[in-house]
Amino acid sequence: MRTRVVVTLAIVVFALAAAVPAAAQTKLKFAHVYETSEAFHTEALWAAAEIAKRTNNKYQIDVFPASALGNEQQIAQALPLGTIDLAYIGASFAGATYKPISIVNAPYMWRDINHHTAFSKSPLLTELTDGYFKQTGHKIVALTYYGARHTTANKAINKPEDMKNMKLRVPQAPMYMMYAKVVGANPTPIAFAEVYLALQNKTVDGQENPLPTIQAKKFYEVQSHINLTGHILDNLCTTIGSPLWNKLTPQERDIFDAVYKEAAARAGASIRESEAKLVDWFKQQGKTVVNPDLKAFREAAVKLHNDAAAGAVWTKDLYDRLQAVK
Repeated sequence: MRTRVVVTLAIVVFALAAAVPAAAQTKLKFAHVYETSEAFHTEALWAAAEIAKRTNNKYQIDVFPASALGNEQQIAQALPLGTIDLAYIGASFAGATYKPISIVNAPYMWRDINHHTAFSKSPLLTELTDGYFKQTGHKIVALTYYGARHTTANKAINKPEDMKNMKLRVPQAPMYMMYAKVVGANPTPIAFAEVYLALQNKTVDGQENPLPTIQAKKFYEVQSHINLTGHILDNLCTTIGSPLWNKLTPQERDIFDAVYKEAAARAGASIRESEAKLVDWFKQQGKTVVNPDLKAFREAAVKLHNDAAAGAVWTKDLYDRLQAVK
């Protein structure tokens, strides 16, 4: 009888011990609009596995790619509700609730990639992300280099005038609209998942995205010219929604912050490596690659950097401080 009681107690203890980790595990949703082949997705998967490891499997993060949980705006709107816990949010979409952070997505705002890299390590970036946090409660833990955005079309674009009245697909965010204004194009917002069909059906004349995205989304299949306008050095903000951030312990916050910063560095390095190779790759696919007069594009953009519309988004002081970053 005593042996039977001991065995029974052992079974109960084992069952309770086995049940504790399962009960303590928290499932989280990470959403984005990019393809599974892109570095943003593969690094989000890496980060999910790393966070599970560093938190002893307390957090299981399921990553939902390719607009599976909605477009960019819908994902951003879901963060405060807690229906999506983490996401890649473009800086322009973050700017919908905290306008100054949009400055990092303005056309021809950066002198070159070194200027952008210096900013990504600067106190000014911390100041902007802190401002976003105070406004929204959402925590931006990393800034990922998304790539230099270029313009595809079925014609060569050598100067801004070549884009006059062109129906240009852009995301539904002010800085992409500013690019269209700079070149005199007609901005046509279309959800990311629908761009290929819009190009194929000639609903729009062209679109603008980084070379790795043009490849991953196969936009080159329905556009003949890759015009290297390099108008925006784009960024993705790895953002933790306020409901989750408020639940994390200080130690857990440090883990999420460190892991996603590492993932951002890995993804950015992968994107830069792809950009270096893709010009030749597009040529091999029979595409015409055009090197426009970037000086003319930049001069057109700078005229709008501190006009009345820009003044509603950032101050002249913020603009000057960003330009002074080295």
